[in-house]
Amino acid sequence: MKCEKCKAKDATTQVKRVINGEYEEYMLCADCAHEMGFDNVFSFDMPDMFGGLMKSLFGALPARSGASRCPECGSSFGDIQNTGKVGCARCYQTFFSELMPSIRRIHGNTAHCGKVPYGSKPQIESPEKGDSSQPKNKKIQELKARQKTAIEEQNFELAAELRDKIKELEGENQ
Repeated sequence: MKCEKCKAKDATTQVKRVINGEYEEYMLCADCAHEMGFDNVFSFDMPDMFGGLMKSLFGALPARSGASRCPECGSSFGDIQNTGKVGCARCYQTFFSELMPSIRRIHGNTAHCGKVPYGSKPQIESPEKGDSSQPKNKKIQELKARQKTAIEEQNFELAAELRDKIKELEGENQ
């Protein structure tokens, strides 16, 4: 957003005031805010504040991987520490050993343990003895993978057959 006074620079200061019941709001650049006497107004930059928070969380970690930069976006682990932002999805793989302790500390876990979408069943980690649903679940997963490939290859007849088999097996599991 541009400064409302000079209309040239980016606005970095927001001033809100109520005088005799009249509300006024200004978005000003630093120079115009200084001219209008808003020097000692509390202001902060959210990315800098967030980056400082992330730096305090990531800062204690020494660099352990051999990768100094992400091959995809060129970010370094220092960049992630300073900004609090991961450059791209590949950074998670590149800086895995550095990021995991912080992710674990921030979130308390590194695996999803929340709600599952309506209608889906949670995966069974270790089936009880005599439970025959595990082989069926594996078969369903294989059929779904084959169905996805058939759809990508635009072989819709095969995809429909696979869909019917999947529904049949899912019906047996319930």
